[in-house]
Formats: sequence, C-alpha cells, structure tokens
Amino acid sequence: MEPFRFHLFVCTQQKPEGIPSCPASGSFAVLDALDREIQARGLNHDVQLTTCGCMGLCDEGPVMVVYPAGVWYRHVQGPDVSEIVGTHLRDDKPVDRLVWNDAPAMKAMSVEHGEKFRAAMAARDKAGMLPDRLDQMIRGYMPSRCILTALELDLFTAVGDGANAEQIGMRIHANARAAGMLLNALVALGLLVKSGVDYRNTPESARFFVQGSKDNHRNGLLHTANIWHRWSKMTDAVRTGTRVAIDRDGTPDWTRNFIAGMQRNAKDRAPLVVKALGTTGVRRILDLGGGSGAYSIAFAKASPDVQCEILDILEVVPLAAEYVSQAGVLAQVSLRTGDMLQDDFGSGYDIIMLNAICHMFSEEQNRDIFRRARQALAPKGRLVVQDFILNPDKTGPQHAALFSLNMLVSTDAGASYSELEYTHWMKAAGFTEVSRISLPGPSDLIVGLVK
Repeated sequence: MEPFRFHLFVCTQQKPEGIPSCPASGSFAVLDALDREIQARGLNHDVQLTTCGCMGLCDEGPVMVVYPAGVWYRHVQGPDVSEIVGTHLRDDKPVDRLVWNDAPAMKAMSVEHGEKFRAAMAARDKAGMLPDRLDQMIRGYMPSRCILTALELDLFTAVGDGANAEQIGMRIHANARAAGMLLNALVALGLLVKSGVDYRNTPESARFFVQGSKDNHRNGLLHTANIWHRWSKMTDAVRTGTRVAIDRDGTPDWTRNFIAGMQRNAKDRAPLVVKALGTTGVRRILDLGGGSGAYSIAFAKASPDVQCEILDILEVVPLAAEYVSQAGVLAQVSLRTGDMLQDDFGSGYDIIMLNAICHMFSEEQNRDIFRRARQALAPKGRLVVQDFILNPDKTGPQHAALFSLNMLVSTDAGASYSELEYTHWMKAAGFTEVSRISLPGPSDLIVGLVK
C-alpha cells in the first residue's frame, strides 16, 4: 500500500567534522528547498518528504531516494530541486542526469562504508576515546554561546544588508578582530553568509534575529541569555541547594526580556488552552502571575462574556498593561498588583489559572496556593495548572527534567513536578476531581474541579 504517490527520503545523518556526509554537502538546504517547492506546486497531498539516516554513500551526497520506483539521486543541490519536483514528482519522469543506476557499485560502496565505519568505531572504543554523542553534548554550549553573544550585541541587526568586520565592530562597539572571529563562527553555523570580506544575514537570521522583522525573537531570547549566566552558577547551586544571585537579577531590562520571552512562548499556545478548557459557563477568571497577559487576552477574545483579572508583581503589571492594550481587550482584562504567596485572591471565580507558575515555588508554597485557590473558586470552578510535567520517577521527559535544573539556578526552591504530586496537592486542597489534558508541545494541563 502506498498512501502517497511518492515517498522521498533525504539523508540528514550528521557526521563528525571533516568526515564526508550528506549534511556537509548541503542536504538540509535541499530538504528545505524540496519542502518549499512541493508546497508551492500543491503536491503536498501526493508527496511525503522524510529524512533518513546514513545510506553508506557519503561521498556522493546529498543522496535522495524516491519511492515507490526506488530512484536514487546523488549530488543533489538546491538548483536541482525545482527540476526534480517539476519533472519527476509532477510528471513522473526522473531527471536522468542526476539518477544513479549503478546498483553493484552502490551496494559495494555502501558495504565498504559500513565496514570502515564499524572498524573506526571499534578502534576509537579500544583507544578509550570519548564517544561523539558525549562530546557533542559536552561542547553543545559553544554554538549556543555564539548566538547568544550575537543577540546581546544585536549583531544581526548591525550586519544589515551587508558589511565587513570593522564596520560591524564599530556598530556594536566591539573590537574588530574579535567581531570578525564571531562573525566567521556564525558563518560556520549557517547563520551568516560571507562574500569576500563582507557578511550578510541568511533569510533565517534576518527573519528571527533582526530588529524590525515581524518575527523578531531577539528580545525574548535575551531572557535565554540571562538564563545562561544563571546556568554558569549551577555547580554552586547544586552544592548549596538554591540559586546563586547574579548582577542581572531583577533589573528592568531583565524583567522586560523575561516577559517578552514568556509572551513569545504563550501567544500561540494560549488559544490551545482556551480551546481545551472551553468558555461555556465561564464568566470570571483569575490569572495568577499572568505575565504578559497572553492567556487572559486569549480568553477575552474567545468570549465577550469573560472577565479576566491578572495578578502579578509591581514590575510586571505595567508590561502586562501594554500587551492588554495592544490586544484591544482593556474592557475585559483588569490588572492587580500583588503577591500571590500572600494576598487574598477574592472569590467567585470560575477558573483560576497558573500558567508556568508552579515550577517557581516549593511544594509547601504550591500547596498553600492550591488551598487558597480552592476557597476563591465558585461552585464547579476549576484550578488550571499548565506546566512541564515530570513522569513518576522524575527522569523525564527530558525537557521537564532539564527545566527542573533551570528552576534550581533561578529560584529559591522551585522545581518541575509530577502529575502524581499535582494530583495529591489538589485533592488535599479539596478538589474532588483532578484530570490531565495533553497539549501539543512540552507542557500539559492539570485541572482540579470543585463540585
């Protein structure tokens, strides 16, 4: 059975630097070009595009196989994609100049590659060399730090339509030699293009990292840069059991970047939460630690009958007011300055939301919040926790386990928690029914119901 007319397999198996591979020959660019061309020609219902591991033909890459006929293409490059899609995938006529028909040679090459690879791995293991997987994890900070430094310096904006290292260094107030080294590293990472002595942004970096782009993520990603400095203190945090203060903590720039980052994460996710919970019978919502107000805004837009109240600290409320005003829902969303750990919540709410909040607090603090939320809810009201939920033994999912460490270095006593813990705390607070709602992405909802 063939669900699609054609199935395309493109090799994207990464290899250590210096070893021939399809990615090193440009297979990711080919993959992107194929996806765009297939969509542009309206063939997405006829063609399934899939990545695959090494096929043992690394010197001939990028390699692509088209099924059901099993047509092999080699040395495929971006300019070839339009011809392959238009001729082969549309008209069912393979592009002969790129087809590789020498089956005996292909098999011999693949077998030889496999034997050499296994022998090389055995030799590395015998010599006690660090496996590539471990080496890549250990050195994974290097690309990240290059990008974060570039964002902190607003380097991608400074590159503009093209400039040399000296010009860019002057624009970002940096040493020209050092700026050139960073620029070259960003070229190696595929985020800049170098022509002669001039650098320019790739379409991707121009879209996501340049000021003025509608999809600019820089301000939100500066929060990630702030987190970097906290993670550098993890050794001390593990020894002491709590975060180690850094100079950036609590500054206006830190807060604005944090809220911008949360807004980026929440604005597309909020409608999914609204859909999962529904608005039937919902009149009043309390949004604890509402941040940018993304979830209150989404509820207000979903129903004219909903009134939302955001409770957050003094430094955040003015920023939330900006987002609420921009969304045009000031008549439905009010803001209250306060401390959710101490202040009275009020009463009569249909929903109380804790979106990405519980991980900031200890078990005792969360239990107290749940207890007071239970008292503030109307009959049939719901307490909604959205967070990264750990499995029972707390070893996964990976994102939740790593994020728990993020809370170690960022808070006094926060952590990621399991579904069992949230359920136990809610029932202890008086919620009669507790359920989990799965959402796309790394976080889910835990909902406690008052009968």
